[in-house]
Amino acid sequence: MKRADGRAYDELRPVKIIPGFQSFAEGSALIELGKTRVLCSVSVDERVPGFLRGGGNGWITAEYGMLPRATVTRSPREASLGRVAGRSQEIQRLIGRSLRAVTDLTALGERTLIIDCDVLQADGGTRTAAITGSYVALHQALQTLANMGVIPSIPLKSAVAATSVGIVHNYMMLDLCYDEDYNAAVDFNVVMTSKGEFVEVQGTAEGKPFSKETIDSLLSLAEKGIKELFQIQQAALETA
Repeated sequence: MKRADGRAYDELRPVKIIPGFQSFAEGSALIELGKTRVLCSVSVDERVPGFLRGGGNGWITAEYGMLPRATVTRSPREASLGRVAGRSQEIQRLIGRSLRAVTDLTALGERTLIIDCDVLQADGGTRTAAITGSYVALHQALQTLANMGVIPSIPLKSAVAATSVGIVHNYMMLDLCYDEDYNAAVDFNVVMTSKGEFVEVQGTAEGKPFSKETIDSLLSLAEKGIKELFQIQQAALETA
């Protein structure tokens, strides 16, 4: 089955990752996933949250936001509303968990890496794009610290990437754009490491419940796409 944009059901949108997109951040990357574009940057703070002080371990946290005209109609800036929206909080926690899962935090010392993910344009998959792009930015930031002699080596245990899968009009599809996500009967966001382990699986049915066999098929489809994303991440890092 061909989709509205001409892709096969098991095909990712065109993906491009540009490392070092920002000159002043310790690490950065712009990821383009179809029409979705997310700018990811990593900053180093020489301290850790209070609950970690004195333990010798580092921390990774994330902030996520969407520019007002990232979508078809303007959305107000969260700063103007005086609060971070619940959706943004959920996504930034997911990004932080995903990056911490593949990092040896003990090797960071008592410092925090802050990952900023700014959505420049949104056409579905912003959270999965943010995770995939943030890994490249994080790798670059850790390389910067290692080159400066701040840490002895890059303390990453594996790569991490994410994609979406779902059932749209009774077809299983990889990497949903906004229109597909909007019409999906089942929608999953899947985060995996390059060791083949799952960091997080978020799955919901909008109407009819789904079976275990459906879950297995969707996870296999997601794994196929994520393996391709690992190759794209590695290629981007080799050009950095």
